[in-house]
Parts: sequence; structure tokens; C-alpha cells
Amino acid sequence: MNPEQFAQALQAKGIELDDYKMKQFSIYFNTLIEWNEKINLTALTGKEDVYLKHFYDSITAAFHYDFNQDVHICDVGAGAGFPSIPLKICFPQLKVTIVDSLKKRIGFLNHLAEKLELEDVTFYHDRAETFGQNAKFRETFDIVTARAVARMSVLSELCLPLTKKHGYFIAMKGAQAKEELINAKNAITLLGGEIDETHLFTLPTEESERSIIMIKKVKKTAKKYPRKAGTPNKDPIE
Repeated sequence: MNPEQFAQALQAKGIELDDYKMKQFSIYFNTLIEWNEKINLTALTGKEDVYLKHFYDSITAAFHYDFNQDVHICDVGAGAGFPSIPLKICFPQLKVTIVDSLKKRIGFLNHLAEKLELEDVTFYHDRAETFGQNAKFRETFDIVTARAVARMSVLSELCLPLTKKHGYFIAMKGAQAKEELINAKNAITLLGGEIDETHLFTLPTEESERSIIMIKKVKKTAKKYPRKAGTPNKDPIE
């Protein structure tokens, strides 16, 4: 998917990219490739791959949720900024908070935000488990996103404690999502969530399968969650 095809595919979904936004995506790509030589940010370095499998894939969340409103997103384990930074470029009014455990990636994101002239973006170098227990952030976000970070049962423990009541945890997964969701149902309920919708689709041109899982926060999360760093992954809620 080249930049022109990228813009056309989004336009077909009702998302218009003007020249400034297209320039931002171009800067994003060039900055990502430049920094990728110093720190490991992505295995994908071809322009068509990045535009399809990172930029377009990130924005697919907006096909199922209206981001044309003032909402605060927390992106857990965003790595090189996916999905929240592409969403922020498309919907500049969004407020974005990213938490990532690797300091070098936070350094990249700070540099990137400056290059893209983004406002209302904040980056925290922290473990999601610690961040979720911080009273300043706990249950304060309208939307919490995570893209292929961990299994659904683990992700739910990292993300639902940050999601405010009546907000949404949006998990972006690959083809294995259905099985993961079955195994995560108890965890989602225990943590105060309710499975709202699951959207299955294939990416344009290459037809790889994707899933977007929408989980609504229906009640507060018990204070003991998330458990201490590392525990959700070692001992997932069953």
C-alpha cells in the first residue's frame, strides 16, 4: 500500500487526509526508519508494509468507534506509537497518553511528537501494572488501546483497570483472537468488562486477518488488579 492508496482506502471509510496529515505520515515513516537503525522499533521497514501493516492497521479502530469527539486514549505498550499516533494524526483533537516499559522507545516517541508537532500527547516510561495502580491514572481513560501486546487475558488485566466506567478497552489482534477471547471471558468479567463487539476483517491487498475486540467497562475493577509487574503474564487469570 503506497501513500496514495493509503489515503484512498481511508477516504473510502470516510476519513479524509489533507496535505498536512499526509506530510505527517511521511515524516512518521522517515523518522521510524531512521531510528530503527539505532533501536529495534519494527521488523517492517518497507514503505508499503509500514503504510499498510502499521499506519492503516492502526486506524482500523476508527472504523468501529467514533473518534471524532474529545476522548482521552491510553495506549498500553505502544512501542513505536501504534495505534495511537496514527489515530492522533487523523483525529487531532484526541488526547493521547502512551505507557511503555522501554525507555528508548519513549525517547523515540518524544522526538516523533516534536517532529509531527503534536499537542496533547504524553509519554510515560513505566510498566502497565504499576501505571494501572497509580491513582492519578486508574480508571480515568475513555479508551484504552493495545495492539498485539499479549494474550487477551493478560491484556485485560493491564488495560481494564485504566478504563473508566462506561469507557472502552479496544484490543487489536490477529487471526487468533477468537480462541483468546474464549479463554479470557472470565478475566474480562472479573476485571469489570463486558464483551461488546468483535469485528473480523482482512487488510487490503494482502488479505491477512485482523480482529478488533470492543470491551465495555461496566463496573469498577477490584483494587488488587493489576497485580505486581510480571504476574499477569506468568499467572494469567483463568
